[in-house]
Amino acid sequence: MTEKKKVSSGMIMKVMDYGYEKAVNGFSGFDSAEEMARDYMDNGKDLVTNANSLIRWQISKAGTSGFLTSLGGLITLPVAIPANVASVIYVQIRMIAAIAHMGGFDLRDDKVKTLVYLCMAGNGAKDILKDIGIVIGKKVTTNMINSISEKTIVAINQKVGFKLVTKFGEKGAINLGKAIPLVGGIIGGTFDSVSTNAIGNVARKTFIESGEE
Repeated sequence: MTEKKKVSSGMIMKVMDYGYEKAVNGFSGFDSAEEMARDYMDNGKDLVTNANSLIRWQISKAGTSGFLTSLGGLITLPVAIPANVASVIYVQIRMIAAIAHMGGFDLRDDKVKTLVYLCMAGNGAKDILKDIGIVIGKKVTTNMINSISEKTIVAINQKVGFKLVTKFGEKGAINLGKAIPLVGGIIGGTFDSVSTNAIGNVARKTFIESGEE
């Protein structure tokens, strides 16, 4: 039966590509990542403080099932991913992309897009790079990404997809979201507030603090 169809990393990557496009270009009722970033930059404070403010706001959003429900009707996907999972992925990608824009990165650069996807792995980002033979220090940098091949970028994206399938699967978000959307959204929200915080911290270190050492 189609209801039993397993969610694959390829399906997750399609959701991420779709979410990234919406994050960069924006859509009716939701600011683009660049517009959201500007809202947090026009206050005279330093970039780290601004990024932390943005992360805190996104954490409160990711933990609200009502917000995810409003997104669910808007994001129409060509793959069978529950609305609550797709919505959380969009919220987190837009947050990371906004932080990248704060740091002066071009969101239309494919390598920056890969960095954004890598941040979606949260604290597992460095493990992904180690698995494909990239040795890094304390922080992930754009210089490191610019020095790797397109083939390696594809490998990073695939590993991020596998990581997200595991993450959502462990919490039951995929199955619960398909069977009981409302309950799935609430349970997912509790978990996603924690993961959004970790992802936001990795994004801040990657795009804003990476040049400070």
